[in-house]
Amino acid sequence: MRITMSFFDAMILGIVQGLTEFLPISSSGHLVILENLLNIRTDTGVLFNVLLHFGTLLAICLVFKKDLFRMLVETIHIFQDLTANLKIYISNKMHNAQVTPYRKILHNNYRTMVVMILVSTIPTGIIGYLMRGLVDTWSSSLLVAGLGLLITAVLLFVVDNWQLGNKLPKHITVPQALAIGICQGIGVIPGISRSGITITAGLLCGFRRSFAVRYSFLVSIPAILGAMILECGKLKSASITWSLGFHYVAGMIAAAVVGYFTIRFMLNFVKRKRFRIFSVYCFIMGIIALVCHFA
Repeated sequence: MRITMSFFDAMILGIVQGLTEFLPISSSGHLVILENLLNIRTDTGVLFNVLLHFGTLLAICLVFKKDLFRMLVETIHIFQDLTANLKIYISNKMHNAQVTPYRKILHNNYRTMVVMILVSTIPTGIIGYLMRGLVDTWSSSLLVAGLGLLITAVLLFVVDNWQLGNKLPKHITVPQALAIGICQGIGVIPGISRSGITITAGLLCGFRRSFAVRYSFLVSIPAILGAMILECGKLKSASITWSLGFHYVAGMIAAAVVGYFTIRFMLNFVKRKRFRIFSVYCFIMGIIALVCHFA
């Protein structure tokens, strides 16, 4: 068993992370399969996972930089309006009358997106935290990865035959945001695609296909940040050579670059194609994982 990661290993895992994080085919499931097939083991693997997550986070931020900037601006304005409404509330109480009207908080799509992403993040964070022990146990299991990929295949097949909706950001409700957050939390299980299950949840809620994909990517930002924080908490002091550090950074860059183009691909793909091809692929990979487990 190797305890070091070669440049080839790091690049392959980085490329696979960048591809599978944003295609609905499960990054965790593919990494489990590859790490078992390539027999990759490293005592600083947690650090490498953090860097891979950072790479995919960079990809999302680059693709959606305009949306994220606007959402940041609107977040600041939301806090300003909430502060103003608090002052208005106090003033009205003091005068014992509705003297000044309150400011409307959610009056555009970006503000709605900010609030609903925060709502989705709550159940994701709770589920992810509660399941962290199980996920650690399952993180190298071909059996779990195989079963998860088969579940992803079924979900994608079902939603591919679902009647298309036409809901946009202004139509999101709190229950829908919570449902997507719960699904994203379940997506921490190896083999169950985070993007696949959140896109599925969005489409089942009646979202327009392009918006379901866009929301899936944006809602992943706090989830990826949370995963990075949890993994950083597992870091232990370990001897990392300059060579190994270079391999890790190369893997991170590969994840970022491939992730960027994968997101661009998905945003265009969803306008023209259906998800059936991903369903078939997940089914095949799930069977392969199970065969490797029982072989």
